[in-house]
Amino acid sequence: MGLKTFPGGIHPHDNKAFSKDKKIEPMPLPKKIVIPLSQHIGAPAKPVVKIGDEVLAGQKIADAGGFVSIPMHSSISGKVAKLAQFNHPTGALVQGIEITGDGEDKWVELVDESSFMELSAKDMKERIAEAGVCGMGGAGFPTHVKLSPPEGKTIDTIILNGVECEPYLTADYRIMLEQAEDILTGLKILMKIVNAKKGVVGIEANKPDAIKLFKNLLKNEKNISVVGLHLKYPQGAEKQLIYAATKRKVPNKGGLPMDVNVVVQNVGTAIAVFEAVRYKKPLVDRVITISGKIVKNPKNIKARIGTYYSDLLEYCGGTTEDISKVISGGPMMGFAIPSLETPMTKGSSGLLLFNKKEAHKDSEDVCLRCARCVDICPMNIIPSFIAHHVRNDDWDSAEKSGVMDCIKCGSCAYVCPSHIKLIQWIDIGKIKVSEKNRSK
Repeated sequence: MGLKTFPGGIHPHDNKAFSKDKKIEPMPLPKKIVIPLSQHIGAPAKPVVKIGDEVLAGQKIADAGGFVSIPMHSSISGKVAKLAQFNHPTGALVQGIEITGDGEDKWVELVDESSFMELSAKDMKERIAEAGVCGMGGAGFPTHVKLSPPEGKTIDTIILNGVECEPYLTADYRIMLEQAEDILTGLKILMKIVNAKKGVVGIEANKPDAIKLFKNLLKNEKNISVVGLHLKYPQGAEKQLIYAATKRKVPNKGGLPMDVNVVVQNVGTAIAVFEAVRYKKPLVDRVITISGKIVKNPKNIKARIGTYYSDLLEYCGGTTEDISKVISGGPMMGFAIPSLETPMTKGSSGLLLFNKKEAHKDSEDVCLRCARCVDICPMNIIPSFIAHHVRNDDWDSAEKSGVMDCIKCGSCAYVCPSHIKLIQWIDIGKIKVSEKNRSK
């Protein structure tokens, strides 16, 4: 069967050679961590500890702030040092809990339940919620909420996203090679919870060894398959992945995957689901790619949530040149951050370092009406029109032009010959349209 894809998209250089062959390395315990209370879509978590409290690794330190929220857990053992505002990988300041480590890595008691697949769907979902599992490849949507479709909605397909289409990032690729069986067990748990009859693992064509491995592991499975996908960005975006894998089209104007009977989860999230259900292990660590031409020794590191980016870079030997730009995440959809004194979160997929030449940006020019942004837009909207409306404070026209449908993949800005900051304008438009609609 041929490779599958979606309409539109671009082909940036993937720059994955820096780290794709680097096996996952567990990082030594950090001396201190910061656990931000907002690592997910939804209400921030609420602290249940105070300064001076001693905590264990895996201990809950903040309750979920509502149904669309998740609890937070300490990733090391030690003492609560601060409850304050800290840097966040989005560039914002958020409330967080600083913990000074004791170097002993003392854990809460975990379990090893061999009969975990016999648990009820309700019990499985409760363990996932208690473990603080959220999406680890995108916006950080609470996993238990995704697995709770409203009455009248049924889910017949679970898609695992192993695409990792962002340049430089290789963490998902490495976990697919090194933890494939755990990923597939996590998929089976997800399928059981929503009673899905079909499972799909979507993997891009630049990972042929991962495709081969999963096909071999699934050769006797009747209801789980591997879908090979064309090498194209943003192949890993939720709606584009659903279309490529199933030919189902999620509606614009607020449509969700469950509207076409699908739930999408990242492969890293599937591992977290498996560990939560079998071991009752909270999500307190993840694999993150540290990469860039100027990084002395790019790596894929398994690190504790809350570890400072500065500690991750130091573990990689630092840089060979002065750092001009730091991106948390990938270069297309990640966030430029002002300081390495920023803690990694459950959604931190990468830390990228760039020199002055790589970070250079050309100044904006006037729109040429070339329509390149229209030709490649995977959401079939007109980014240049939206930017024009936003510049003129015309929020109604921006909304009618589809500003809220934009997935902020950055493809339009990538191809724009006038270097117009289309995503920044669209971002402003999303904020203003949301404010307008809330005030009605």
